[in-house]
Amino acid sequence: MAETINFIEKIIIDDLEKGRIKNNKIVTRFPPEPNGYLHIGHIKSICLNFGLAKKYNGVCHLRFDDTNPEKEDKEYIESIKSNIKWLGFDWGKNEYYASDYYDKLYSIAVHLIEKGLAYVDGQTPEEVKANRGTLTEPGINSPDRDRSVSENLRLFNEMKEGLHPEGKYLLRAKLDMSSPNINMRDPALYRIKYAVHPRTGDKWCIYPMYDFTHPISDAIEGITHSLCTLEFEDHRPAYDWACSIDEIEHTPHQYEFARLNISYTVMSKRKLLNLVKLGLVSGWDDPRMPTISGIIRRGYSPESMIDFINKIGIAKVESVVDFSLMEFCVRDDLNKRATRIMAVLDPVKLIIDNYPEDKTEYFELTDNPEDPDSEKHLISFSRELFIEREDFMEEPIKGYHRLYIGNEVRLKSAYYVTAISIKKDTDGKITEIHALYDPESRGGETPDKRKVKGTSHWVNAKDSLNAEIRLYDKLFKNPNPGEKTGNYLDDLNENSLKILENAKIETFVTKSKSKYFQFIRNGYFTPDKDSTPSKLIYNRTVTLKDSWAKIKAKN
Repeated sequence: MAETINFIEKIIIDDLEKGRIKNNKIVTRFPPEPNGYLHIGHIKSICLNFGLAKKYNGVCHLRFDDTNPEKEDKEYIESIKSNIKWLGFDWGKNEYYASDYYDKLYSIAVHLIEKGLAYVDGQTPEEVKANRGTLTEPGINSPDRDRSVSENLRLFNEMKEGLHPEGKYLLRAKLDMSSPNINMRDPALYRIKYAVHPRTGDKWCIYPMYDFTHPISDAIEGITHSLCTLEFEDHRPAYDWACSIDEIEHTPHQYEFARLNISYTVMSKRKLLNLVKLGLVSGWDDPRMPTISGIIRRGYSPESMIDFINKIGIAKVESVVDFSLMEFCVRDDLNKRATRIMAVLDPVKLIIDNYPEDKTEYFELTDNPEDPDSEKHLISFSRELFIEREDFMEEPIKGYHRLYIGNEVRLKSAYYVTAISIKKDTDGKITEIHALYDPESRGGETPDKRKVKGTSHWVNAKDSLNAEIRLYDKLFKNPNPGEKTGNYLDDLNENSLKILENAKIETFVTKSKSKYFQFIRNGYFTPDKDSTPSKLIYNRTVTLKDSWAKIKAKN
């Protein structure tokens, strides 16, 4: 089957074949703003920019567009770099910051003033907004638009020297206030902001605007293909204008693609930061958060997310991807790599009355049945075990095939057992299930070849470990959070986290070198970063149930 290439690749191939690129080497960039943690949507851009550069023997820059010092932090920078490396990409020596170019940007701004292409505007922010016009009505020229060059240079220098308060002046490009594209109606180039920058400190009290900084940074770095999401399509004329300034020696080109939208999530750093600030999640890396740090903590693998992005593809039409497709990719990947473990999340004691009290034996469990070269480990078995509470029913319903009085089931990899009696506490809660085992059914085989319909997993009460299990679900209960009320917080899922404090787990879990586990019959789990030898904590990554397969079958 021929390889499918997306529309951006077709552009790159055509540019390379026709010699439009200097030295025939493409240069892309991933340009995050260090004002929050990266979310899942950024994975699409990371894979696209770094992936294309690798595929076509180019380079990809990591550039932090750090033009908003009040919201930026070194913590965000370090998390972004860590996330990119987790995905398997590396920018090498090509790490840049927009703040590296502040002197150059200031020089270009002065040059624009000298050529009569920029002016200092003294309108209030409210006046600027009111005079900007609408989609159907042109804007109104600022009364300061015709200031003299000398006056603009004086005022801009005063802005730089900190002689005016925030909001007093803006430096604006002198373009066209009647342009049908609002972004071309004398866009702001610089604003006054008294904030300490994480990298430049208090050297500057004026900061360049993103739409001015971004294209010029691309030009300075020799970016050949500036890839961004569709919301920047209307900004492309402003991008092209900035790249046409006569001090710019290289002209990059901007291409837009559809961003990644996933049902049951919000892809806005502002909204995600709000969740953190309100204490509705434990932090940016809460496993319910759609941040890269969140899904790492939840136990997603980088390979599963790259597979997810490949399945989605690159297009120019906005759409919403079903959350279940992402879970399908995670589940499919973990099925191949997760170590199988016996864990009982809601334990009740099973006592085998006819099993010798002082006896312990061992059974082999395959670490991963999907791997033909998989190793095996031993799990201990004795008279007292723990099984799932839901695996016993005092009054069985129709179709229930697990334990009930008089019924026989198979204990996975061990013996057949038949329940004979139960004990309850004063509240009527079952505390013990008593059973008899068939000594000749070891490993699930019997001399008479009889079969049973039910199989239960178990752990040895004698040496099992206690663990806290965190069952995570979707953070929102509506596929489009905020759709009905306009407030995404109204759709928070109050059942997005359930904590089980008394789970029992086999000892091998602490000896395994894996960080991906399938707790047999319970789902896929990973140790939490707060887990310690004295307090084991495991996060559920994804359930075993595959709802995406059902959705796919219906279509």
